[in-house]
Amino acid sequence: MTNNKILNVQQLGFQWQCEDPFLITMYHHDLYPAGNEEQGVDPSLLVGRNIGGDFEKREGFSMYHGKTVPGFQAHPHKGFETVTVVLQGLVDHFDSTGSKGRYGNGDVQWLTTGSGCQHTEMFPLVNEDKPNPLELFQIWLNLPAKGKTASPDYKMLWAEDIPEFEEADANGRKAIVRLIAGSLHGKESLKPNSASWAYEENNHVGIYLIKMEPGSVFTLPSVSLTLNRNLYFYEGETIAIEGESVPVSNRVKLAGDQDTTITNGTKESYLLVLEGEPINEPIAQYGPFVLNTREEIQAAYTEFQQTLFGGWPWGRPDPVNERDAGRFASHGDGRVEKR
Repeated sequence: MTNNKILNVQQLGFQWQCEDPFLITMYHHDLYPAGNEEQGVDPSLLVGRNIGGDFEKREGFSMYHGKTVPGFQAHPHKGFETVTVVLQGLVDHFDSTGSKGRYGNGDVQWLTTGSGCQHTEMFPLVNEDKPNPLELFQIWLNLPAKGKTASPDYKMLWAEDIPEFEEADANGRKAIVRLIAGSLHGKESLKPNSASWAYEENNHVGIYLIKMEPGSVFTLPSVSLTLNRNLYFYEGETIAIEGESVPVSNRVKLAGDQDTTITNGTKESYLLVLEGEPINEPIAQYGPFVLNTREEIQAAYTEFQQTLFGGWPWGRPDPVNERDAGRFASHGDGRVEKR
């Protein structure tokens, strides 16, 4: 493509490549069946799967590292943030600070792993009489060096509280925008955790979900010359960016210092936009640890082997909440939120 507002186009897979300050985004879309009494998959459907490491998406779903309930058993993180945006389905959260919860169907969890924690992301199949579809993004947002020593903490951005606005074009066709982070067209998001790179407005971190009606037109405004801006076109058929056609399942890197107009095709389209000023610090990453030097990575592994980042108080590596638990967050300091 030759348009100077479109800097690069790349096909999407399970893991979506990102730019500083973002690290990577994982997209999960699983068509889970009805759950059994353990909120898991009936054992007869698990025959032949690589249980403990199933990413094959046979019959429309993966078990990931789950053995009965799909999901990700207890595992460590250090030095960055996970922003988990659940479009449909439910996630059960447990962590080494003593927190637990259940969220989903539009909720977002903003987890600052900071100096290190363990957590789980299990996908309970609460419906026994019908399928349990799951669709979510997990976005890894880097922390600046000073944030990598912050105490681990998380904040719930509940679906009912997340700002959303509609914008009609000259022909009355609408785009609907959900603001997970940042500001757009005069609207402001909820605040993330205070250690986050997204906390300071001058870092221009934006996480936006955009639903476009057929034929609608929407413009992303110019921000700065140094802004990294990426658009992920994950559902629909085609869009046009400044007149150039882009098919579905593509990442488009856009210029951050120019207004960019998006025109939808003949079907509804769904987009994720990630943008922000780069942190511009060295990155040393090994698995779930993201620090600034290899020496820090080695020290982090030693620390985890010695302390388990506070241990694991839940008895099993893959706990789930009761089937009727509803949406809630119970924090290690005793705070409880219910929805």
